[in-house]
Amino acid sequence: MPTSPAADDYLKAIWAHTEWQDDPITPSALASALGVAPSSVSEMVRKLASSGLVDHAPYRAVTLTEAGRVRALAMTRRHRIIETWLVREFDYAWDEVHDEAEVLEHALSDRLLDRIDARLGRPAVDPHGDPIPQADGSVAREPFALLAEAAEGHAGRVLRVSDRDPLLLRAITACGIDVGTPVVVRPGGVEVGGALVELPDGAAEAVWLSDPSGAARP
Repeated sequence: MPTSPAADDYLKAIWAHTEWQDDPITPSALASALGVAPSSVSEMVRKLASSGLVDHAPYRAVTLTEAGRVRALAMTRRHRIIETWLVREFDYAWDEVHDEAEVLEHALSDRLLDRIDARLGRPAVDPHGDPIPQADGSVAREPFALLAEAAEGHAGRVLRVSDRDPLLLRAITACGIDVGTPVVVRPGGVEVGGALVELPDGAAEAVWLSDPSGAARP
């Protein structure tokens, strides 16, 4: 089913909203995530619903249909492979790749994307720790815990860092924290290599940790 770049961006945003938590996205939250007016969201959601890509009733959350989910995962795969490519092959920093990938994901052919993926060794995650959906639409993700909700003493690896705020990404980097860094949650911050690190404002809501207990959502 053909879609436009703008429609694809909406589908990605709807899917991404529930990737790391369960509450479906509302039209107002969708407008905030995309930086557009609520009226623009209403118009696009109507178009997506008429195309069979989303389900939506007035004053309710927006959810993807199966067709919408397939398209969202395909575009998310493109985005994350391109981000990984830019970091590995062109020395981009992890806070620089999102906007570039937003442009390139609509321009590359499927053949070129597959060649890039193969050259990278079929990576499982992107530079921010987000899982890269497979070509068949499957997504592998281990149990996790949001740092803000993790109990004191929780020990795990940094599994994922949100790419929503480039300035926050740079601040987290300056703390010596990256995807894969082992940490222990302590009052006032996290312990890294035996030293207490005070995190920048907003970091606890932007960092996800592995959950060795397996109690978190798979």
